[in-house]
Amino acid sequence: MTSRRSTIRRSTIRRSAIRRSAIRRSAIRRATAVVAAGAAALVLTACGSDDTSTSGHDMGSMNSSPSATASAGQGSHNAQDVAFAQGMIPHHRQALAMAGLAADRAGSPDVRRLASVISKAQEPEITTMSGWLTSWGEKVPADSAQGGDHSGGHDMNGMMSSQDMADLEALSGAAFDTAFLDMMIAHHQGAVAMARTEQAKGAYAPAKDLATSVIASQSAEITEMNEMLGRN
Repeated sequence: MTSRRSTIRRSTIRRSAIRRSAIRRSAIRRATAVVAAGAAALVLTACGSDDTSTSGHDMGSMNSSPSATASAGQGSHNAQDVAFAQGMIPHHRQALAMAGLAADRAGSPDVRRLASVISKAQEPEITTMSGWLTSWGEKVPADSAQGGDHSGGHDMNGMMSSQDMADLEALSGAAFDTAFLDMMIAHHQGAVAMARTEQAKGAYAPAKDLATSVIASQSAEITEMNEMLGRN
């Protein structure tokens, strides 16, 4: 009798353990399903958020880039800008031709130094202005041995005539220094006048900036050259 009761008790315990295990497995499955559903919802939300960001604010920002607007504004130019570049390029070339003569003809080290300064400043400016004209579809003035010959003497923005250049080339020492300084002062004065016209009538910001630089640097060199000639 005792053995039978023990067998019944053990059977009852096993059935209870089986039911508890089944309940735990069911609870685990339900929890796993809930977690999976939540994760899927998060993924869908995140994807929707990314799409909205890309097609909305971010794309709008790229289409209205401040740098693109600034570049477009800087690119505008007018007839005065073209005239400034086409006039200043031969003007600079002649200054380079004059400065080149100073290397082996000047008697004063100060004159040779000034000539070197002029060359180093104006040669890159010729390249810059030539680039503008090319980008605008305008003609770049042809080069010549004397940097452009207007044959107008001092009447054409300080440009020297062919005879002026020949006379300078024939000089050396102190005589060259005096002639060079006199001619370069007139030449610089013509460049400053051209630059002031660009400041007043030009539209292209880089050209107006270059005009400002020309006025500042060449006005200072005019003062220096007058001092070399004893003109205070």
